Amino acid sequence: MLAAHAGVTALEFKYDGARMQLHRDGDRVQVWTRRLSDVTRSLPDVVEVARRDLTGAPFILDGEVVALDAEGRPLAFQELMRRFRRVHAVEQLLGEMPLALHFFDCLMADGRSLIDRPYAERWEELTRVTAGRYLAERAIVSAADEALRFRDRAIAAGHEGVMAKDLRSSYEPGGRGKRWFKLKVAETVDCVIIAADRGSGRRVGWLSNYHLAVRDGERFADVGKTFKGLTDAEFVQMTERLWKLAEADDGYTVRVRPEVVVEVEYNEIQRSPTYPSGLALRFARIARIRDDKAPGQATTLPELQSLYERQFRTKGMYNPSP
Repeated sequence: MLAAHAGVTALEFKYDGARMQLHRDGDRVQVWTRRLSDVTRSLPDVVEVARRDLTGAPFILDGEVVALDAEGRPLAFQELMRRFRRVHAVEQLLGEMPLALHFFDCLMADGRSLIDRPYAERWEELTRVTAGRYLAERAIVSAADEALRFRDRAIAAGHEGVMAKDLRSSYEPGGRGKRWFKLKVAETVDCVIIAADRGSGRRVGWLSNYHLAVRDGERFADVGKTFKGLTDAEFVQMTERLWKLAEADDGYTVRVRPEVVVEVEYNEIQRSPTYPSGLALRFARIARIRDDKAPGQATTLPELQSLYERQFRTKGMYNPSP
């Protein structure tokens, strides 16, 4: 990480929330999701913050919104989605489920695009627009032990881990790689379900063994299967959902339209002669269903290759030809 970032990197808490963009132009405020859905009506408290506390409009801020419990601890992602989906009687949830805002990037300030400016400059503008409030927890580190301590702080606070960002990097929507990457306790990738096998035993009647794929250009490349991670209720819901997306059925495996995105934990990435992608996720497990992500925002095959290379370079076993 430090070597890839010329010896110094910015670390930010990786929140278990939902990505959002906050736009303001004069009195007009809009809140957009990662999938470009307008959720302004669902988040009036975010709109109030934009009008009351932020300056430098027209601006566009990128950040994460997290739902909190009564003690101020982060709630599960699925709980947060209740706020995003509510468009009527929104006020009822405002008190039940307060939100915390964590901005980490500024794409525009005072009407000036900052997308091509370096991260360090964008952070300065973000600090000015917010007056230092509502910012993601951040540290600039130049040593591995500093990075680990900061990551441990994030995890102790109930968050996923940290993001590492090159101070020189421009803004790349949805981009990761050497410039930006995650440091989490469990490694995850975002996969698309492209097929499902019928269950057996206690899972009979369900579509419960999911074929996982990453993006490969305009197509999707298989990288493994898993039946682990979902609750019984989620299996039932997923079965109903996938049947509605079914395109082919051979009596055992049901091929589906690639629309459902899931976040997948894994032990490691292995070379695989089974899959044309050349890679497979070992001990894959669904961590959560990512309804906030579109299939076009799933992990790409080059990104998975990069994770493969980094993992084995660390272990001293790197083989560059999967």
